[in-house]
Amino acid sequence: MCIFCKIIRKEIPNKTILEDDNFLAFEDINPQAKVHILIIPKTHFDSFNTITPKIMGEMTTFIQKVASITEVSHSGYRLITNIGDNGGQEVKHIHFHLLGGEKLGGIL
Repeated sequence: MCIFCKIIRKEIPNKTILEDDNFLAFEDINPQAKVHILIIPKTHFDSFNTITPKIMGEMTTFIQKVASITEVSHSGYRLITNIGDNGGQEVKHIHFHLLGGEKLGGIL
C-alpha cells in the first residue's frame, strides 16, 4: 500500500487544504517553497502514464481551486509531476506539486 493511499484512508495525518470525493490536496511535509501543496486523486494511478483523460480533466479544475485557495493563482505558481524513476518519481501514485507564494528559481 502506498503512502498516499494511507493518507487518503486517514491512516496517516495530513494538513488538508482541499478535499472532495475524488481528490485531496495537502501540505508537503518537506516544503520547497513558501506554498508547497501535494494534489492527488483518491483513486490510485501509478503515474501520469496510467491516469485517464477524464480524471485529468476533473483534476485540472480541482488544482485551479487549490491555486485560488492558496492565493497563488494571480501571482503565479509552478505545477510539477514526476514520472518514473528517471523523472524522479518517489511515490508511485500520481501527484502534482503546486509551488508558489514567492519568486521561484531553479532549472525551469
